[in-house]
Amino acid sequence: MSETLAAAKDFDAMIGDARSLLKNGRVTDAAILSQQILDAEPHNGDALYIAAVARRLEKKFDDALAHTDALIALDPANGRAYQEMAHCRRDMGDLDGALSAYQEAVARNSALLGSWQMLERLHGQAGREAAADFAAAQVDYLSSLPPQLLTVASLIQEGKMYKAEQLCRHFLQTQGHHVEGMRFLAQIGMSFNVHDEAEFLLESAVVLDPENTGAHFDYVGTLQKRQKFSEALEQARLLRDKDPENPQVDMLYANQNLAVGNFDEALRIYRDRAEDTPNNPGIHLTLGHALKTTGEQEEAIKAYTHAYTIKPDFGDAYWSLANLKTYKFNEAQIASMREREAASATQLGDRYHLCFALGKALEDHGAYEESFTYYERGNRLKREEVGYDWRRITQEIDRQIEHCTPALFADKAGSGCAASDPIFILGLPRAGSTLLEQILASHSQVEGTMELPNILALAHKLGGRRRIDEEPEYPANLTELTQDELTEFGEAFIRDTMIHRKAGTPFFIDKMPNNFRHIGLIHMILPNAKIIDARRSAMGCCFSGFKQLFAEGQEFTYGLEEVGHYYSDYVRLMDHWDSVLPGKVLRVRYEDVVADLETQVRRLLEYCELPFEEACLNFHQNERAVRTASSEQVRQPIYKTGVDQWENYSPWLDPLRETLGPTLSAS
Repeated sequence: MSETLAAAKDFDAMIGDARSLLKNGRVTDAAILSQQILDAEPHNGDALYIAAVARRLEKKFDDALAHTDALIALDPANGRAYQEMAHCRRDMGDLDGALSAYQEAVARNSALLGSWQMLERLHGQAGREAAADFAAAQVDYLSSLPPQLLTVASLIQEGKMYKAEQLCRHFLQTQGHHVEGMRFLAQIGMSFNVHDEAEFLLESAVVLDPENTGAHFDYVGTLQKRQKFSEALEQARLLRDKDPENPQVDMLYANQNLAVGNFDEALRIYRDRAEDTPNNPGIHLTLGHALKTTGEQEEAIKAYTHAYTIKPDFGDAYWSLANLKTYKFNEAQIASMREREAASATQLGDRYHLCFALGKALEDHGAYEESFTYYERGNRLKREEVGYDWRRITQEIDRQIEHCTPALFADKAGSGCAASDPIFILGLPRAGSTLLEQILASHSQVEGTMELPNILALAHKLGGRRRIDEEPEYPANLTELTQDELTEFGEAFIRDTMIHRKAGTPFFIDKMPNNFRHIGLIHMILPNAKIIDARRSAMGCCFSGFKQLFAEGQEFTYGLEEVGHYYSDYVRLMDHWDSVLPGKVLRVRYEDVVADLETQVRRLLEYCELPFEEACLNFHQNERAVRTASSEQVRQPIYKTGVDQWENYSPWLDPLRETLGPTLSAS
């Protein structure tokens, strides 16, 4: 046994002893032992936590807070560290500091019963009835769980999914069909992309306990994740009929209508809910998003403004205004955002939303150095939260290049669904894909839908269930797929996306950017589909992504080096597709579209085998709903000022240049 391994086992044993000492009330001994561990291993999270608890119980509050600070620096997502900090501040009599830390704790781990109990008490003492009632509801729910499931809930929140799964499965094996246990196991399954098992569990839970609103709520969400949008809408309707007075259920029903393009019905519900609960900032934010999608910008601005008026540190509301891209903050708003971002009580999510909003606001005012400071801070905070590792994507790209060969495509020639309906626009976000979509969707024979998740879901399914460190079965298993399977996958794509097609046109657009990683799969299941690569120069594309806070996904953008690696991998894979599937993909450069719109529009239409229509040049007059960050920009004529905006930040972009390396000159 190596000395390192022996030392690790010794530390594990010492941690166990320290926990035992703490549990048995031998606080000073626990503090001494945990400190001995820290002297040898300063970044041992378990020892830091035990030391913090022990020092608090000894009333050595400065030492305790030093340990919680170190633990949070080591793991910013550690809810228990914030809870212990809150306990410490409570015992010191700093109730405002305690309240803030308890809020941070439940934001990171919503299964911390002790934090919710204290939030209920502190909010109640301050007369904040709504907040106290919400905390009380969480206390009631968590208190109702068997101890094993409360532990499962906490493990899920901490991202310890394998341990949570083992404990949850053992509980269900011994306790039978426990609906809350089934809900937790379904949640774990969703995290592993095992959506079919999650759907089965939740469908069974709804049958076992028809009055369990939470299980039914989760069932709707799982159906949506599985792209069963019509079924999700129907289940949301049934749940609403069963629980008509529940505002969360009403919002769920509205969300499902929005997902399938029933904008009028969704907006009606959002407006009703906003009127019924005028002091709920989240509802006004959601209303703003829907209004933005349908092009009602002035009303969206009012909704977003009302949301941050209710909650002055509501970072998402400020960012949503910034994300309109055409909105300009005034000096008073910028000062308020600076103040809120700097406040210690501001929660993590609000803080990084404010950082991105401040970056955009200061950019519009020409204060580029300070703007970059906020963009960089927001990205750092978000990067720490998501824990993205660029090497995983590089390995994925390597697998596509290794397995998607000319021999594979020759062997599968003639397979797949013959439908020519889909037009895939893909590439990187912020590369002009929404502009290309708006141009094509202005044609009488083409409908724009949304960023459809179906191809990504199929790739996940083919990858099989695995641990994060295990290699997926896909794309190596593409060689094993039969002609019938490839045809069925293609037909399923056409069938499952039909709910998004409202106009009855012959062709429709799927604008999911990340589909570039699966062009081989697309070609095999839909050989007649058109594929358009929306390309933007490296510096402009990468920095535009770096400035963007995405609602979900696109985790590669939260760092200059991270986005640089992703762009390089993207170019490398697109070069591979050009080599093994020559002529399959049409590349359209954003800069070329801006420089000569008509020439590029005619290229697009010729590739898609569509006759020229003047409406494609007047794309900004199209009133269709647009769901992406560029929604307001594509409702305006082409403008050239945005092409080289990154140059304003050139002094601070050397890490990006160095990461791009040869790709920079090739782009």
